[in-house]
Amino acid sequence: MPTLRIEHPVTDFALWRTAFDRFAAARADAGVRRHRVQRPVDDPAYVVVDLDFDDVAAAEGFLGFLRSTVWASPGNAPALAGTPRTRILETAEDHQGSGPSTST
Repeated sequence: MPTLRIEHPVTDFALWRTAFDRFAAARADAGVRRHRVQRPVDDPAYVVVDLDFDDVAAAEGFLGFLRSTVWASPGNAPALAGTPRTRILETAEDHQGSGPSTST
C-alpha cells in the first residue's frame, strides 16, 4: 500500500489541524484509505502526515492536488511554514511485536 508522506513546519498546530480537517472529503474522494498525523516529540511546530492509498497513481494525483490547490493558497494552508517535503513510500516490511518479521 503506497503512502504519501508529507513533512513541514507549521506556525500554529491548532490552525493547521482545522485546515487539514476541512479537506477530509477531498482525501476520501482521492482514495485515502488511512491517515496518520505525527509530531516530533522535540518540535511541536512540525507535522508529519502519512496518507495511505491503494496505488501509486492515486497518491501522485493527490499530491498534485495538494501542490496546485492547497499549498498554493494561503487561505487553504494558513499555518503552513515553508515548503512541504514529500515522498511516496512503499512498505518493504511491516512488523509488530516480538515475533518474526514479514516482508512485502
